[in-house]
Amino acid sequence: MQLPQYVKIVEVGPRDGLQNEPNPVSSETKIELINRLTATGLSAIEVTSMVKPGRIPQLADAESIYQKINKRDGVTYPVLVPNIQGMQRAISVNANEIALFTSASEVFNQKNINCSIAESLQRFEPVIELAQKHNIRIRAYLSCAFGNPYDNDVEFSNVADLSARLIAMGCAEISLGDTFGSCTPLQAQHVVSMVGEKIDVSKIAVHFHDTRGQALANILASLQLDVSIVDSSVAGLGGCPFAKSASGNVASEDVVYMLKGMNIETGVDLEALIDTGNYICQKLGRDNQSKVGRLGVDV
Repeated sequence: MQLPQYVKIVEVGPRDGLQNEPNPVSSETKIELINRLTATGLSAIEVTSMVKPGRIPQLADAESIYQKINKRDGVTYPVLVPNIQGMQRAISVNANEIALFTSASEVFNQKNINCSIAESLQRFEPVIELAQKHNIRIRAYLSCAFGNPYDNDVEFSNVADLSARLIAMGCAEISLGDTFGSCTPLQAQHVVSMVGEKIDVSKIAVHFHDTRGQALANILASLQLDVSIVDSSVAGLGGCPFAKSASGNVASEDVVYMLKGMNIETGVDLEALIDTGNYICQKLGRDNQSKVGRLGVDV
């Protein structure tokens, strides 16, 4: 079985995870979380989102957080950028990577960002131009890449075409999102294979929710097709606030544990990651959704 020797973990907990928390999370807690994540050896940590504070109040302290965290050389700290105003905010804090977001589902895109897929791509053009001018790396999230089970309006050939379009526009990698957590392994391979016919597999990331307990199996299925970038969230924090029943990002601890058991390098200190997951869960007053986080590694 052909598997990658190294997998890059893109940690999305500080943004995708915390944006869902119903109670305010202090800036100090966010900064400590990101600093702890950096110390685990992660090479990509999504810090926050440059959206209007009224849209996601939990992330209203975006600039302050980005400026105060301890940044390590060789680590990217992406921020989610919705438009040109968000891009300008990202530049103001010297962000070294941004993330754009659209969807393969017209219905979901309208509900999520109030525009069509075509309109979202038009919005990207000045953002990408500005990012390139400032030598800022760009990744893109493609929501509903594995389908929208509620509206059934996703054609997988369109997922491949959209991925190719985003790469041509200047994105360095495309994160294929299982927004509703409905994907299963053969479906994951089908979509990845189709996208891989249009763009280099090294530019494909996978972002699986564990809503139905399929995330690790889907990740393994993707690794078998040479995917080597995996999005995950410490302690399983988060999901999508605009998708029904989509809570449950796959936990970073569980992903790293699985990869470690397969002799696949990640550069991540698993015990430090578990400690970080327990730290943030204690601060949030909630249970750790990571099975490894609850059981530990010596079981």
